[in-house]
Amino acid sequence: EAVSGAQLIAQALRAQNIEYMFGIVGIPVTDIAIAAQAVGIKYVGMRNEQAACYAASAVGYLTGRPGVCLVVSGPGFLHVLGGMANATINCWPLIVIGGSSDRNQETMGAFQEFPQVEAGRLYSKLSVRPSSLEVIPAVIEKAVRTSMYGRPGSCYIDIPGDFVNLQVNKSSVKYVECCLPPPISMADYSAVSKAASVIALSKQPLLIIGKGAAYSHAENNIRKLVDLCGLPFLPTPMAKGVVPDNHPNCVAAARSMALQHADVIILLGARLNWILHFGLPPRYQQDVKVIQIDICAEELGNNVRPAATLFGDINSATEQLLEEFNRRSWKYPSNSEWWQKLRGKIKNNEEKLKELALQESLPMNYYTVFHHIRELIPKDCILVSEGANTMDIGRTMLPNFYPRHRLDAGTFGTMGVGLGFAIAAAMVARDHTPGKRVVCIEGDSAFGFSGMEVETICRYNLPILIIIVNNNGIYTGLDANSWEEILKFGDPATCVPPVSLLPNAHYEKIMSAFGGKGYFVKTPEELQNALKASMTDKQTPSLINVVIDPQSERKKQEFPWLTRSNL
Repeated sequence: EAVSGAQLIAQALRAQNIEYMFGIVGIPVTDIAIAAQAVGIKYVGMRNEQAACYAASAVGYLTGRPGVCLVVSGPGFLHVLGGMANATINCWPLIVIGGSSDRNQETMGAFQEFPQVEAGRLYSKLSVRPSSLEVIPAVIEKAVRTSMYGRPGSCYIDIPGDFVNLQVNKSSVKYVECCLPPPISMADYSAVSKAASVIALSKQPLLIIGKGAAYSHAENNIRKLVDLCGLPFLPTPMAKGVVPDNHPNCVAAARSMALQHADVIILLGARLNWILHFGLPPRYQQDVKVIQIDICAEELGNNVRPAATLFGDINSATEQLLEEFNRRSWKYPSNSEWWQKLRGKIKNNEEKLKELALQESLPMNYYTVFHHIRELIPKDCILVSEGANTMDIGRTMLPNFYPRHRLDAGTFGTMGVGLGFAIAAAMVARDHTPGKRVVCIEGDSAFGFSGMEVETICRYNLPILIIIVNNNGIYTGLDANSWEEILKFGDPATCVPPVSLLPNAHYEKIMSAFGGKGYFVKTPEELQNALKASMTDKQTPSLINVVIDPQSERKKQEFPWLTRSNL
């Protein structure tokens, strides 16, 4: 019995328990998407390969199993490199399958000919082309396994155009079973004991929870550790919700102070990169003791020499620490001077935020908008957030109560991820947690990168709520009057500020164009009404375009912890 290359690819992906495929079809990959649907894989056709790749990578983070991004050769392949890099840098599993030109036309200037395997290598853990149809299942198993094992990342599989419809006898195919779940490694016992001793001697401890902890499903053990030891904790942006943001030990509202004065820092699946200011002075104490817990050996010791390293899975290493502290019965005193300082700073900062949120001037500022959003969206919704001010202020104003419920620009600071992430989250939610809502909060500039994916959202009838916080620009914009004045000086290309976008843009009409519901709001009342209507309608995609003060920014003077470098 004969089987085609397209069928082999689809069957092999299904055998590896792949559930979702995103992409844009065309020569030579259309038949692969058709074959994938035939074996029960869900195929979501997107409008831009970049967004398709962001969507597939978010599936990997949310489910722990890679999503697949399917693209055509040449330009189609090149458009996914951003998504591959973003997945690898965020440590999320992803499979990209790219069509390439027929083998017998190589070097001849074939249609969309490009050295794709070579190009893919920079962005991924594995970049391969199967040498024959017979080995396709084995190559796909290796790619899926490689994407998930150790530190996760993206893997690229190159499929020559002539492989897609080529047929081979089933009996000669090397079929392989589904790869085993990633092996779980535990930290060395002496390292656990040393780490516990360092923590027990600390005067000003701080636990930093990274998205690696969220990915490893370590929330139950981490919550137990926080409660058992009474430690102050700080989540990195996508680790919000591993321990709920409203937990009394959360010190996110005193972030700068906590980092600057801690004498012992425990890193749970977080890296000392730009997001955490590299662990270096003046943001940290010169002699801060760092306890690093990571799945990647090469990460240990980056930028700061650690006092102890726990090399292993975050969940199992946390469990080891829990056992150690259960034996020692040590608890950090909640009446310490450190806690008093932190609580004072938190109270002070929260009052300032409240004051900004309750300002009644129109047009609204960011804080007022986020205040109303926070009041009206469900506590368990998946929040997708991107933009400059929109993402930064949203992070401080919008709490997360559950793990893996926040997706944003991430370690790579990628703009354009929002709609792809939201589509992935809505697909996964529909299958695994029906009724869960996805709320995608975008800056007006960020929305522009993938705005046409609104059509995708409507085509698959995903009840996503998109909220655009619209300040007519990147960082800041101009109001309509200033815009008119500037245009009097001549050609906009020479006199309009590079950060400006068109004032009064009606982005909500993009949603209504495809059958969703669009709202244009300028006041808190209009915003509340639009939010209530969107949340009540659980079937229809909607977009709320919130016009705010184009000069509204973070209040830098009052909030040193909200400066750009302080993401």
